[in-house]
Amino acid sequence: MPDDAPPRRRQIQLTETEQAAFLAANRKAALATLDRDGFPHLVAMSFGVKDGAFYMTSYAKAQKVLNIERNPHVGLMVEAGGAYSELKGVMVRGMCEIVEGEDAVRDAWAIIAGASATPRRKETSDSAAKRVVLKVTPRKIASWDHSKLGGRY
Repeated sequence: MPDDAPPRRRQIQLTETEQAAFLAANRKAALATLDRDGFPHLVAMSFGVKDGAFYMTSYAKAQKVLNIERNPHVGLMVEAGGAYSELKGVMVRGMCEIVEGEDAVRDAWAIIAGASATPRRKETSDSAAKRVVLKVTPRKIASWDHSKLGGRY
């Protein structure tokens, strides 16, 4: 690679606009917390983004919530694509705040629903009292779009 060529990492980064579009189109993330023994605990989560923060909900007694209470450092990864040349994603390292209250949960559901505004099933809506909001404030975001390499690796 010539000395004046940009490093590959910069070549494949998503712009802020591309990131926003990608996250709006891909609403499932892998949430990583650390268990009491220091091992990663990974779960699939639906999420929404508002004002730069990522919002999810969970039952208050879930393992991920217990892990976050002990250590609020979390990771999120959203990725799409099949072949290596198609991979596109966003990885977030951040701090997770647990927000309690039915109103907060319903607000988070609205953020997660985004533009679709799909009505929640009654059973889901009835669970708001047992849930909490997981609000992740990013400290570092990495992104990639391997299609930007045009087949060159």
